Amino acid sequence: MTSDEVLILDDATIAAYLERIGAEPPKRPDLDALRHLHERHVMSVPFESIDYHLGKEIYYKDERVVDKIVRQRRGGGCGEINTAFLYLLQSLGYDVTAHHARVWIGGELNAPYNHFMMTVVIDGATWIVDVGFGKGSRFPVLLDAAEPQPDPHGRFSTRRVSDKATDVLCDGKPQYQFYEGPLSMADFEQVVWWYRTSPDSMLLQNMFCSLPLENGWVILKDDKLTITTGKESRTEVLADDAEILAAYEKWFGVKLDARPTPSPYLKDRVRMAFEEK
Repeated sequence: MTSDEVLILDDATIAAYLERIGAEPPKRPDLDALRHLHERHVMSVPFESIDYHLGKEIYYKDERVVDKIVRQRRGGGCGEINTAFLYLLQSLGYDVTAHHARVWIGGELNAPYNHFMMTVVIDGATWIVDVGFGKGSRFPVLLDAAEPQPDPHGRFSTRRVSDKATDVLCDGKPQYQFYEGPLSMADFEQVVWWYRTSPDSMLLQNMFCSLPLENGWVILKDDKLTITTGKESRTEVLADDAEILAAYEKWFGVKLDARPTPSPYLKDRVRMAFEEK
């Protein structure tokens, strides 16, 4: 990030953020505190695409994304969740660097800048910090560790591809490849616009809300609620709007005025995005 993009939250916002994720105030910016903050964020803030289907603006470059996560008690995509967490870590005194990444899908790398994550340096060691990947690690992952690192969500490891690129793997399967180098939040503007308007956008093709459980996962895709516990999984089709809204609140803490519905690839969505430019 450029120097003018560093955002330091005030004490009241930091306190509200920590309350939102159920985290204890850190005494110092050390690894124990980072692990605690990372776990609480992963377990509290859902990975979801609701606003993409409501046609809402997606904020990630200023405190409005913190307001969505903290005061609206919502989640978001990687650019929202990880950016908000970056602002919190900066405000707590951590040495944070933002990175862009390409996600591995079907054995191939997706387009550049389609994922946003961070690294944090503590006592000379570099830790991968990513609370917005969906099914990523619960705890930070040590970069260049000799052995895979056990985590409640799998065994995580890294693989240097070049001096500028590194793969992050879970159980031996690559999740994404992230890149060194300077990064500006403005680099993501066109990507966010594409995700909001393109018929090929994964976030428009899928309306979802997901959150880890202590020993599993809960995912709501439109009216289909899937709960996985251990090796057991069950899917229930919710009967009506009231059940869907109740599920959003019960499982994710998300309160909505009306049921969001999957968005067709509306010409109006494209028109609106062009008018905003």
